[in-house]
Amino acid sequence: MRIGARVTSLWRRTSGWSPGAMVLLAAGVGVLGGFGAVGFRWLLRYLRDHLWPVQEFGVDAVAALDWYWVVGIPAAAGLVVGSITRWFAPETRGHGVPEVMEAVALRGGAIRPRVVVAKAIASGVCIASGGSAGREGPIVQIGAGIGSTVGGILHVGARRMRTLVGCGAAAGISATFNAPVAGALFAVEILLGDFAVHQFSPIVISSVMATIVSRHYLQDVPAFEIPAEQLATYRLVHPAELLAYAVLGILAGFLAFTFIRALSFSEDRFERSRLPSPLRAALGGGIVGLIALVFPHVLGVGYETITNALVGSPSALLLAGLIVAKLLATCVTLGSGGSGGVFAPSLFLGAMLGGLVGIGVHALFPGLTAVPNAYALVGMGAVVAAAARAPITTILIVFELTSDYRIMLPLMVSCIVATLFAQRLGKESIYTEKLARRGVRVGAGHDVNLLRNIPVRDVLRNKPHMVAPSAHLASIVRRLSSNEAMTLYVVGPGDRLQGVISMRELRPVLNDIDTLDDLVVATDVAASDTPSVSIDESLDLVLARLDFGYRDELPVVDGDRLLGVVRVEDVLARYRRELARRELAEGLGE
Repeated sequence: MRIGARVTSLWRRTSGWSPGAMVLLAAGVGVLGGFGAVGFRWLLRYLRDHLWPVQEFGVDAVAALDWYWVVGIPAAAGLVVGSITRWFAPETRGHGVPEVMEAVALRGGAIRPRVVVAKAIASGVCIASGGSAGREGPIVQIGAGIGSTVGGILHVGARRMRTLVGCGAAAGISATFNAPVAGALFAVEILLGDFAVHQFSPIVISSVMATIVSRHYLQDVPAFEIPAEQLATYRLVHPAELLAYAVLGILAGFLAFTFIRALSFSEDRFERSRLPSPLRAALGGGIVGLIALVFPHVLGVGYETITNALVGSPSALLLAGLIVAKLLATCVTLGSGGSGGVFAPSLFLGAMLGGLVGIGVHALFPGLTAVPNAYALVGMGAVVAAAARAPITTILIVFELTSDYRIMLPLMVSCIVATLFAQRLGKESIYTEKLARRGVRVGAGHDVNLLRNIPVRDVLRNKPHMVAPSAHLASIVRRLSSNEAMTLYVVGPGDRLQGVISMRELRPVLNDIDTLDDLVVATDVAASDTPSVSIDESLDLVLARLDFGYRDELPVVDGDRLLGVVRVEDVLARYRRELARRELAEGLGE
């Protein structure tokens, strides 16, 4: 008997999978996830210290280096990262969270254990070398991989596996930001979409345990330290100022939408190139290095520059330039095959945008508005909320970063306005956009498109109602009016489909039925532009094409040869069957 089976047997004998046992298991995952987050941050520091020829990595230190260091280090690191993502673990490419969501939706939360190690090394090398990406996405994937590995050892069911994956992801966010509430909400709002008590409770425990571990090793300090006397000025000065924050929300929503589309465009362009993965990543690293020759602020996570926007006084010109530079650098880093998150770049873009808006508003209405730094803080949350479509999590993250209620009203207004505006511009979030392009529609922790992998052949009716091209109007009317068939297919020699006819096509000529009795169907009545499907296409395409038509069935063709028809009631019956099968499988996995 394998070790995992023995452990599972012992666990089930002693716990019976009681709620208390899940709490203990979640606590264990939280501790491991906390150590994973702490270890990843140590790895980043170690690699950064050894990759760059400076005593302490920072904007000024990088700006003083010769150009070949700034361009060469990210390019060389790209070769390493590209090799890892090509030959060891392709899941580690990109920002990590979509891969976790896909695992939850399609594979019941199963993530290969090697992903934990591969993601840590690939993202560590990419970010430490100056890749424009965040550490939060990798930490989420590392934590989720830890939760999945624990669940795999214990052979848990699909529902508990998803819960453990959520526990690991929440542990990563909590340990990173020192924000246990936000970490728990990130897991249920973004990854799982399920606030049920039996799932939420273990995730909260996991977040708490990870935060305890993080505070022990990294101290109880926020990710961005703002002096208390300056934080006191981050407040709503006048009720009319909410209008300025609403405008900031609109701009943040537009910037988030632009970020999502630019990242998708970059990924598509690099994937179409004929370069091998390592060379693509190296090219991307070199381009980021060239951008850094002008704006060294774009290298790495960017927390130093974000803090400067929150507590310093950067110029409007610098803030505007950094928005463009960071957007380009992040899209190139991740699009070319780098490994890192999008959370920190979103924070960066938001802080720069907020600071820029704050400078303008404060210059126009100095007595009615807060300092520009307050707008940088609110903008930071607004862009993240709009990009991730997660306003609740974002509001709580910013609150836990500041521990101050005075900025909450502006923050809530900007985050909600930004999210609504971004949704108006585009349906997908920065996490689901990548999945949607693969055909995966995620909702409530599931792939909501249950028909995506079911071919038309499974519901094919191979005896459609056919007529010859020489058929006359009178016989067609009799067949349709007698309910013998709802749709008739005009089929010529060799079963070649020449058109489709239903009562819709007949209505214009019914008033003249007596004078048009000799009308030939194929030439004067049948519609030849009806949508069709092939036998190997999926049933989700059938529903999509029926949405654009008026019939309740589609012809199934091979070239122009009619094979049969697929009816909407058969597709819906198969959907109900697949849904019942999934619910039964999850029930057995309890």
